[in-house]
Amino acid sequence: MLSASGSLPPHLSFPFTTFSSSPTRTQFSLHVMTTEDPTPASHANKKSSSLEIIGARESVLTRFGSLNRPYRPFPILGWNPHVETIFASFFRSTPEVTLRRECLRTRDDGAIALDWVSGDDDRHLPFHSPVLILLPGLTGGSGDSYVRHMLVRARSSGWRVVVFNSRGCGDSPVTTPQFYSASFTEDLSQVVKHVGTRYPKSNLYAIGWSLGANILVRYLGQESLNCPLSGAVSLCNPFNLVIADEDFHKGFNNIYDKALARALCKIFKKHALLFEGMTGEYNIPMANNAKSVREFDEGLTRVSFGFKSVDDYYFNSSSSDSIKHVRTPLLCIQAATDPIAPSRGIPREEIKITMDMDFLLPII
Repeated sequence: MLSASGSLPPHLSFPFTTFSSSPTRTQFSLHVMTTEDPTPASHANKKSSSLEIIGARESVLTRFGSLNRPYRPFPILGWNPHVETIFASFFRSTPEVTLRRECLRTRDDGAIALDWVSGDDDRHLPFHSPVLILLPGLTGGSGDSYVRHMLVRARSSGWRVVVFNSRGCGDSPVTTPQFYSASFTEDLSQVVKHVGTRYPKSNLYAIGWSLGANILVRYLGQESLNCPLSGAVSLCNPFNLVIADEDFHKGFNNIYDKALARALCKIFKKHALLFEGMTGEYNIPMANNAKSVREFDEGLTRVSFGFKSVDDYYFNSSSSDSIKHVRTPLLCIQAATDPIAPSRGIPREEIKITMDMDFLLPII
């Protein structure tokens, strides 16, 4: 299963040999959900699991050896997604990596922080080596452990890696009274163009977690046949933000909601002076003291990006509506028990319809 922070367990780690350096320009969308038998007897003896594959033919599975092996949760902790998530947040290791920051000026005079692995060019990597862009989850950045682990694995396989820190995340600068949102893809578009210009002979790939995955899939759908990425991976994508918001206020999920709200408020307070005197529909005190992600979005995010209400923002920012326009090789991995990205929000029918189109061939 995937943790709430978006980390990928060892048995479903992204195989970097999946995409060749010169891929065919066809598309696939593959969703993998791990499910467990919740009965006590099952947990007392051995784990029962299954995979649900959507939008891929059987031939696809032959390229993923890990998908043909039984799912074995982490001993003791893996029986419950909340236990696993909380344990990982406190005890997951964070690899030491030296990063070099590059700041880009955006079209609206904002700033984007890109963190490259320092010394990669000195490693004598071929100029055409593939480049991987990482998009962390909500409030995440290059310092997060799940990002670092993916970065280290990609780098060890000969990839150049860069982390795209959303405005204000990863201690990146904020120069205008606007952060980021699930609907906003312009910064990612500028990053992809910048990286492509810097390494014109390289194939570009991207991996997004949670909110970063939602933004990535929306970008793929918007660019459609003109997308410059050669392939992408979406991890623990909420897809349908209306459904995700509903589940966020149920039971133990309130703990995650409050934790993420605190993280959003912490970022906001660092740059609060930029929002002094904001009028109209802005509710700065609500954003500054938000007890939930929804409150923060109501007070600031939905107003900044021109939505009439929070529900309007969530409905029109969901990447579930973008799947049908994606024409870039896309691998999506979901966990049936993910507490933040509900399984019922996965756009199964849209994926099936997209994959049934004659000119779209699933490949890996």
